[in-house]
Amino acid sequence: MATERRREIVLGAVLLVLVFVLYRAWASVGTSEPPSSSPDTRARSAKVAGDEVPQATAPDVRLESLEDDRPQPVESDRNLFRFKPVAPPPEPRPAGRPSPDVAARPPVPTGPPALPPIPFKFIGIVEATVQSKRIAALVDSKGTSFGGSEGDVVAGQYRILKIGVESIEMVYLDGRGRQTIRLTTGP
Repeated sequence: MATERRREIVLGAVLLVLVFVLYRAWASVGTSEPPSSSPDTRARSAKVAGDEVPQATAPDVRLESLEDDRPQPVESDRNLFRFKPVAPPPEPRPAGRPSPDVAARPPVPTGPPALPPIPFKFIGIVEATVQSKRIAALVDSKGTSFGGSEGDVVAGQYRILKIGVESIEMVYLDGRGRQTIRLTTGP
C-alpha cells in the first residue's frame, strides 16, 4: 500500500514538471521575436539609425551549367591491388670514399662494460653515541638486512665510503662503480 502511494506521488511530480516545461516552451514560442538577421529587421533598424540598407538579392544560379557535359574519367595505370617490382639496390660506392652516412656517425666508444648497480636500499642510520660511530642500515632485494660504518665491507663485495644524513656512498671492492644511494622511505 505504501509503495503504491509513493508511486502515485512520484508520477504526480513528474507530470507536474512535464506540464511546467511544456508551458514554458509554449510561452516562449508565442512571445519570441523574429530573428534579428531577417531583412525586415535589418531594414527597420537601419531606418531608425538613418542609414539606407540595400535590399538582399538572390544568389546567381546558372542552371544551364547543369546541362553541360561532364569530364569523363581518364584511364590510368594505377591499381591499388597490384604490387610494383622491387627497386634495384643502389650502386656500390668506390672503395676510396666512405659513404656520407658512415662519415656523419660519431665513433662508438669501446671499453669494458658498465658495472651493474649496487643492489642495496639505504633504509636508515644507527648512531652509536658511546663509540661515536654512524652505522648505515641497508637491505637487499631479497629482504636481507646489512649494517656497516664508513670503511666497512658489506656482503663481501662492496665498501661503504661515506655515510651522510640522507645518502650513502658505496663502491665495489676494487674501487670501481662509485654510487650514491639515497635514503629510502617506505617499502
